[in-house]
Amino acid sequence: MSTDALFETSLHSLPLLARGKVRDNYAVGEDRILMVASDRISAFDVVMGEPIPGKGVLLTQMALFWFDKLGHVVPNHLTGDEPTSVVAADEVAQVQGRSMLVKRLKPLPVEAVVRGYLAGSGWKEYQDNGQVCGVPLPPGLKNASRLPAPIFTPATKADVGDHDENISFERMAEIIGAELAAKVRDTAIRLYSEAAAIALQRGIIIADTKFEFGLDADGTLTLMDEVLTPDSSRFWPVDGYQEGINPPSFDKQYLRDWLETARVDGEPWNKKAPAPQVPPQVANATAERYRTALATLRG
Repeated sequence: MSTDALFETSLHSLPLLARGKVRDNYAVGEDRILMVASDRISAFDVVMGEPIPGKGVLLTQMALFWFDKLGHVVPNHLTGDEPTSVVAADEVAQVQGRSMLVKRLKPLPVEAVVRGYLAGSGWKEYQDNGQVCGVPLPPGLKNASRLPAPIFTPATKADVGDHDENISFERMAEIIGAELAAKVRDTAIRLYSEAAAIALQRGIIIADTKFEFGLDADGTLTLMDEVLTPDSSRFWPVDGYQEGINPPSFDKQYLRDWLETARVDGEPWNKKAPAPQVPPQVANATAERYRTALATLRG
């Protein structure tokens, strides 16, 4: 894998639709999008100024792994076409291995978050009120405890630089309709449950994850964007897991932990842009965790 980092793409052959926290999306006609995963990384909804070398390739390969494994659960956005076929010859290096050519969908304005373990902000909230995003949980759980059953805790999608906001299932039903909300919830929990079982066999605990869905021209619910990557999920190695402590992780928790101790102008970082400068050793250690996650899943 190339160690050259790609912070931002610059394709001249296709019109740019949007730059997200990680992906640059280009229009391919009226019905397709070229999604290119850059090496940008965000934490606490802020994009870091320094890229993680090779991260976009790793994200794309992992998403393709999961789309293949979970295609029987719900349709996904992949067209099956080769991404390099729609760009100019001098742009192939920017997209090769890190892009997906996908159907243009109507995205749902919510994120489908599924939690199988108590971690992060969920653990903090549980300590305060015995709930996670309004879902009551049994007493006596610890940090990193496995939940009795996976729970669905949706969120609204934030623009770049803003924070996603947790919402109740009832609020989600108001936004997209009760029938569709129930379908999204049930599909997300099934996706998580099947993926968690596969990962567990290979030595990884998927503590939580988020899915994004859209509707195609026929109104069919379709899985889109990335899926079950270290950017959107908490991955813990089975052999390092212990209830009651923060397990080691194969995701961007390492970066988050570093940012919690980082200082800007002598003060703790306020989790707003601009982010602290990420040292090379932190970027490289984060990249190594992503590589390990993919290699472990592939067996």
